[in-house]
Amino acid sequence: MSTEVIVWGCIALGLIAAEVLAPGAFLLWLGIAAAVVAVVVLAFPDLPHLWQAALFVVVSLALIPAYRHFFRGADAVTDQPLLNRRSEQFVGQSFLLHSAIVRGVGRVQVGDALWTVNGPDLPAGARVRVTGADAMTLTVVPDP
Repeated sequence: MSTEVIVWGCIALGLIAAEVLAPGAFLLWLGIAAAVVAVVVLAFPDLPHLWQAALFVVVSLALIPAYRHFFRGADAVTDQPLLNRRSEQFVGQSFLLHSAIVRGVGRVQVGDALWTVNGPDLPAGARVRVTGADAMTLTVVPDP
């Protein structure tokens, strides 16, 4: 067995071990690519180092998109789709304006937090309904 096969095998084991310690399904595929190169070098022992490195890069670049396409799939179906989308949870709810909306910008108090709102100019204390959310800003309209 050649030194190159042992080196590529160690790289493969190291990357796979790193994946176990810091999971994220990224290093695993690089480890598999290194294992593929080790097998190819075992079959073709005179393969130049540059070609070995190029093969590692090509196999890595092929495996990562393959993982994303076949194994990651679409977003998982959940019974709480808005769990980590705090601002989107407020869509459809009504609140009182904490600060007047002036030139399209104001604030509402939701629980113990103040949220920036965009909407038509309204006085403080007016009731508004949230119609949309973009990051930390809520879009509101007057609530009759």
